[in-house]
Amino acid sequence: MIAVIETSGRQYIVEEGKKIVLQRVKKRNGDAVVFDKVLLISGTGAFEVGNPYLSKASVTGKIVRDTKKKITVWKFKSKVRYRKKKGYTNNYSEVLIESIKH
Repeated sequence: MIAVIETSGRQYIVEEGKKIVLQRVKKRNGDAVVFDKVLLISGTGAFEVGNPYLSKASVTGKIVRDTKKKITVWKFKSKVRYRKKKGYTNNYSEVLIESIKH
């Protein structure tokens, strides 16, 4: 079974037993997370589409770990010796999808 969920302003395609990496969820490792904003569920050949969300559908998962990723931004203009290097760190959570209910 496959579902499309929305969290943190982004949409993710999820499947039971798969891991997804999304923006940091403010919970601890091992805690359960419930995603109520389900846009689409596809099962055995048929699928349901929400308007915009499915009312009784939910996806539950478990936080596996929190990670960080360093992003480097370069600015460059040719022929004027203008070079600038900036960076920042994004925080992510890795979530294991346990069940999809509809």
